[in-house]
Parts: sequence; structure tokens; C-alpha cells
Amino acid sequence: MKILSFIPQNGLWLYALISLLVLLLIQLFYYLFFYTRLGGYIKKTTNTPAKDFAYPPFSIIICARNESQNLLRNLPAVLQQDYPASFEVVVVNDASVDDSAEVLTRLKTKYNHLYSTHIPYDEKFRHGKKLALTIGVRAAKHEHLLFTDADCEPAGKYWLKTMAQGFSDGKELVLGVGAHKKEKGFINLWQRYDTFQIAVQYLSFALRGVPYMGVGRNIAYKKSLFLKNGGFRKHQHMLSGDDDLFVRDTATRHNVAIVCDPQSFTFSESVKNFTEWKHQKRRHLTTSPFYKSGIKFLLGLEAIARQLFWGIALFSVFFSNFALIFIGVIITKLAIQFLTQRRLAKHFGHGDLLIGGFLLDLTLPFVTGMLLLGIKRQAKNIKWT
Repeated sequence: MKILSFIPQNGLWLYALISLLVLLLIQLFYYLFFYTRLGGYIKKTTNTPAKDFAYPPFSIIICARNESQNLLRNLPAVLQQDYPASFEVVVVNDASVDDSAEVLTRLKTKYNHLYSTHIPYDEKFRHGKKLALTIGVRAAKHEHLLFTDADCEPAGKYWLKTMAQGFSDGKELVLGVGAHKKEKGFINLWQRYDTFQIAVQYLSFALRGVPYMGVGRNIAYKKSLFLKNGGFRKHQHMLSGDDDLFVRDTATRHNVAIVCDPQSFTFSESVKNFTEWKHQKRRHLTTSPFYKSGIKFLLGLEAIARQLFWGIALFSVFFSNFALIFIGVIITKLAIQFLTQRRLAKHFGHGDLLIGGFLLDLTLPFVTGMLLLGIKRQAKNIKWT
């Protein structure tokens, strides 16, 4: 009976406790059905090369706008991939006004498999990244295409080889991981946690047969899939969506593979301040209203469950006479989250995020929700970078 004294018997706090337990069960569904499956898949497939796989010729496509320093820094690592078949690197110099053209010219003298095409700068003709990508695809010689950005650095010399293995078993679309480099500062921790959560989510969903997005920093697909879909025709009026909306239009439960081997990752630097992150995050979120209804429901349910959980839990801890029972529910939630994410975080190189995960898990859903509320008003002014 003493135990029951810690539990609210009726009224507001009983409803709060029941609501909290329901919200915990919802999150438990995502942890067990989606995320633990990804952990098992990673353990099974990492460092396990595809057997009897004939590596196809590849075209690596990079779109760059005023990225001369990043091209100079990262392009050699792309060009020096250790790959058992032929490959080319196609750089689309997209209306750059810096010395990108000169950098590419110098690199071409050293690497004969580097090619570039140029979109001239025109003040009257403004365009987004999709035009540059379309030009890159059409300029590519090979059927298998791998995409990244100029500010991304491959994890190593086997990036292409590891991503290529995703095309075994007749797959047409391969989703990779685009991570951020570990640096000092809270904003780096914040962005790495956000990127980690997004990657775990879209990879887990794809593994369960419901692919809904990828990242342009590390994605591969067949040229024939692009042409059969009409490229980005269905959403060419939008500045964003070259990665996630393309996946929406072309992915099925049977033609998509995920690659999670650390050798397949790409890394880019994080933004320098919260304002830059907010601008970038808002741009990425502009496409989410155009996801399929089922995906929007699944993503929205998890986000709302997390927000409501923390809102009710913290309110109950501070204002009820049953703080211990609510603290117990919070500890249970954090323990489940820790056990689920421990292997994933270490695998993705983000073991340090486990310590600060509580604070980030508490704040990130609320910030993202606020950004979503302002999407319609801001979307027209967002440019790709």
C-alpha cells in the first residue's frame, strides 16, 4: 500500500501519468520496430563485402557554386578513390563567380578522369540546384551515379567502393550517410545530434520498406531511374527536394538499399552559429509537407509524442506531489533511449552525443516544430547553398 501512495489515484495527475505512459509506449514502438532493426543490420553488414559483386563503372557528380576552396580541399580525395572498375568525376560549375574554373583546370592536368561543365552566371536567369544536377546527370557517361557536395569529404579511399555495393541484388537507389565533422562548440554538438537522428530515422524506415528521403551529400542511383522519372519534373518549381522528393517519387520497398558502413560516410563542416543552422534547417523542412501521407503521419506521431512526453513529464515533476513516479517514467524513457542508441551512436562516430542526448532530445523537437510553423511564410525566400 505504501507503493500506491506514490501513485496518483485520481484527478489531473492520474491522467497525466496515463498520458505519459501512452506516449512512452508510442516511442517504444519506434525504438523496437525501427531503430533496433537498424542496429542489428549494421552489426550484420559492416565490413562484410558483397559476394560475387561485379563493380560497375561509376560517375560521381558534384554541383558547386562558388566553392573553389572546398573543391581544392575535398576534390582530390574523391578523385583518388580506390575502385576496381573505371569511374569519372563530373563537376558542374554552377554560375560561380570565384576562381572555381581555374581550380578545376589545374586539377584536370593531374586527373584525366575529372570532367566539368559550366553554367554561366546570369543575373536575369536564377535557378536552383536541380538544374545543375540535371546537367550533371546528362553529362555522365555511366549508368551508376553517386552524388555528393563540394564541401563534403569522403571517409576514405573506399567510399565509392562501399557505396557501390549497395547496388547488389538489382537495387536502383542507394541511401548513404552524410555526417558532420566533430568540432568544438555547442552548435556542432547540436547539428551532429540533429543529423544523427535524421539519418537513423530515414535509414531505419527504408530498412522497414518505407523509404522517404536521402541526403544529397551521399546518395546514389541509376541514370535510367532518373530519366524514367522525368528527373525532378514533379517538383521542379521548388528550390529544395532534389534528394528527399526524388526518393519519394522513385523509391519502392524493393528497389532501395541502405549503406551504413563507416567507410561509406561523407563528412562536412557544421554551421558556425544557430542562425545559420536555423536557415539551413528551415530550407530542409520546406519539402516535408510534400511527403506521402503515411510518412507524414509516422514522422509527425513520433515528434508529437516526444514533445508531449517532455512537456507533461516536466510539468508534472515540478508541480505535482508525485514527482518520484514521474521521474521514474523519465528515467525509464532515457534508459530505453540510451540502450537503443548506444550502438548506433558509436557506429556513427557520435558516442559523445549519448551524454548530452537528454538535453538535445528535450529541446530539438520544440525548435523544429517552431520552424515548421513558419515554413509557408519563409519558403519562397530560401536559396540553396
